[in-house]
Amino acid sequence: MTQFPKERLAPFLEALGYDEDPMAIFYSDKEPDEGFAPAVLPLPSIEEDRNRTVDWKLLNENWSCVLGKLRLARHGHTTAYFGKERFGCLGGAFFLGYNKPQLETIVHYVSTGIPNVLEGEHYFPSPETARQYYQQIDPAPAPGRFCVFKPISLLAQGEVAEFVTFFARPEVISGLHQLTLFVTNDPEAVMSPWGAGCTNLVSWPRKYKQNGSMKACLGGWDPSCRKFLKPEEITFTLPAEMCEQMLMRWEESFLTASAWKAVKKRIDRSRRMWETQ
Repeated sequence: MTQFPKERLAPFLEALGYDEDPMAIFYSDKEPDEGFAPAVLPLPSIEEDRNRTVDWKLLNENWSCVLGKLRLARHGHTTAYFGKERFGCLGGAFFLGYNKPQLETIVHYVSTGIPNVLEGEHYFPSPETARQYYQQIDPAPAPGRFCVFKPISLLAQGEVAEFVTFFARPEVISGLHQLTLFVTNDPEAVMSPWGAGCTNLVSWPRKYKQNGSMKACLGGWDPSCRKFLKPEEITFTLPAEMCEQMLMRWEESFLTASAWKAVKKRIDRSRRMWETQ
C-alpha cells in the first residue's frame, strides 16, 4: 500500500487546480528500472580537490542539474534519480547527502571565484560565508544508494514517500500554503530558506524533519535552476505525513468555499496563458 490512495488523491488535486502528478521523494538501495539519471562519474574527494587531481573537464562535460533531470521526468511522467556515482553536479552531490564536506573549488565557485582560474557565481560575498553556509546546512548522509523522485501514482508496493513536491505557479501554491495551517495548526508551517534548487527540495526539508519540525518548504528561487522551471513556477515540498493530512481533510477546508472558486478561475486562465511553456 502507498500513502496516497487514488480515491483521495485525484479529488484533492482537482480541487487544488493542479494538473500534474506530484513527485514523491525517497531514498532507496535499489536502482530504478527506468527514468532519468546523470551519467556515472567518479565523485571527487576533498583530498583530490586539495591535490588538484580532479578531472574537471570530465565533470563539466557530463554536468547536469537535479532540476534538469526532474524537468525531463515530469515531462515524461517517469522517475528521476541520483546517487554517489550519479550526482550530476557537485552541489547536488552535497545537498542530497552523498559528499561532505563541500569541495573548496566549489566554495570559491559559488562565491568570488579564483582570479585568472575560475569565474565565481557571486551567490556569496566571500568564500568564508559560503563555507559557513555549507557547514550550517550540513546535510545528513543519504540513507540509501539512490535519491529517487517519482510521480506519486507510480509508487510501487513497498515504496514509501518521505516528502512530496509540487511544481506550480502562485495560485496553486497559495492553496497548499494556506492548507498547511489547516492541517498543522502552525502559522509558521511553511519555510523558504536560502538554497540551490535541490536544497529546498531535499536538504532543508530533511533538516527540519530531523530536528523534529513538521515544515513545508518553498523553493525554486535559485537563478541557476530557473531555466528548468516554467515561467513563474516555484516548488513546494512537504513531509509525506502533512500531504496525507491534506488528502484526508481538504474537504473541510477553504478549498470548498467561494473564495477558492475565484482562485480556480485564475488558475484556469494561467494554464491557458502558459500552456505552450
